[in-house]
Amino acid sequence: MNLPEKVTLIEVGPRDGFQFEKKIIPTELKLRIINGLLDAGIRSIQVTSFVNPAVVPQMCDAEELIKLLPENKDAAFSCLVLNERGLHRAQKAGMKNVEISVSASDTHSRKNTGMPHETAFKSAQNMIETAKSYKMHIRAGIQCAFGCAYEGSIPADRVIAIAGKFADSGADMIAVSDTTGMADPLSVRMLIEKLRAVTNLPVVLHLHDTRGLGLANVLAGLESGITHFDTALAGMGGCPFVPGAAGNVSTEDTAHMMESMHIKTGVDIRKVAACSLELEAFFEKKFPGKIHHLYSCNKEV
Repeated sequence: MNLPEKVTLIEVGPRDGFQFEKKIIPTELKLRIINGLLDAGIRSIQVTSFVNPAVVPQMCDAEELIKLLPENKDAAFSCLVLNERGLHRAQKAGMKNVEISVSASDTHSRKNTGMPHETAFKSAQNMIETAKSYKMHIRAGIQCAFGCAYEGSIPADRVIAIAGKFADSGADMIAVSDTTGMADPLSVRMLIEKLRAVTNLPVVLHLHDTRGLGLANVLAGLESGITHFDTALAGMGGCPFVPGAAGNVSTEDTAHMMESMHIKTGVDIRKVAACSLELEAFFEKKFPGKIHHLYSCNKEV
């Protein structure tokens, strides 16, 4: 089995995980969690999104949070932007790393953004051009890359075409997202193989554990040469189309699996688990990750 020696885990909990929670998280708690993740060795964190606070109240403190982030030359803080207004807010707040994404599903795009895919992609291209003028590092995301709750299976060639156009537009990195948790190890391998044929850009896998295949899909990604994975502490997050579904693949679970396979992550799992347990205490509920629960029982992992 040909596996990488080390990988980068990109922590998306403070954005993709927090946004699903109705109970508003105080800015100081968000900051404490981010600092805890940094202390745990995580060096790439998606901290917020610049979106309409009336639609996503959890992100209403984006500018305030950015101002309070610690100065850390080794850390890359990033954010999600959905339109030119959000991009301008991010630039004004001093963000250097942004994610701009579109859906591979036309139906999902219409329901999520009010725009058909072609219109949404043109908007994304314009945003990439603007972000380049701001000297930002641009991660281009493809939602519903492995399937859509409305359309079912998404043709891999459609995803590949989008990735190619993103690369031609000047993106620095491509992220393929299993938005609905419909991926399986075979589809992961097949898509990555096709992606490698059209772009040399770094590829990030954003996987969900909606159907219990999260870590199996991570392994398929590793076997295919992927070295960048989005994860969320405690497995926070979810799927808006599958009520009650598990969220993103857990940071602790993913790091544990990789370290047990002698793949270096640089992550102190116990310290990430401490952050997860603090959030569980705040929300008064359990999140779906596995490994952090073992630490709560003071068991050796």
